Amino acid sequence: MKTVALYAGSFDPITLGHLDIIERATKLFDSIIVTVAVNHRKEALFSGDERIHLIKESIKPYPWADNVSVEKFEGLLVDFAKKRNATALIRGARRVSDFEYEFQMALTNRRLAPNIDTVFLMPDEKYTFTSATIVREIAAWKGELESFVPKNVVAALRKKYAGK
Repeated sequence: MKTVALYAGSFDPITLGHLDIIERATKLFDSIIVTVAVNHRKEALFSGDERIHLIKESIKPYPWADNVSVEKFEGLLVDFAKKRNATALIRGARRVSDFEYEFQMALTNRRLAPNIDTVFLMPDEKYTFTSATIVREIAAWKGELESFVPKNVVAALRKKYAGK
């Protein structure tokens, strides 16, 4: 049986830490669906379609890219997971403070979908302080981005903030 896991997030933008989690997940599951959450209540820097494009371009160079697809979703993650026959939800946990919220979400998702497990993965320690929020802040101030995001994302961020 082919195992499918979802890795959901806003990915606004995708970071090297996200890519590290995806790579780790490909070692555990046959197929990973990176699911870009579209939340109309949150203002994103990149549109859902832009984020999907950036993720697809970011994963291309990796040998595991054939086992990863990228899709947009709205609504409850467990409903999307059921539609895609996923058995697991991948969540990245960088710090203990992340874990408290993620643990609450995992228990809620288990209540809604008992057959879908949540798997917590820690990124390489060099990515534990990186977040999309921090990356956007650095980009807004025209700081060095290359150690935080893939090259295609650096270019996209520079373009977004060029006129600001």
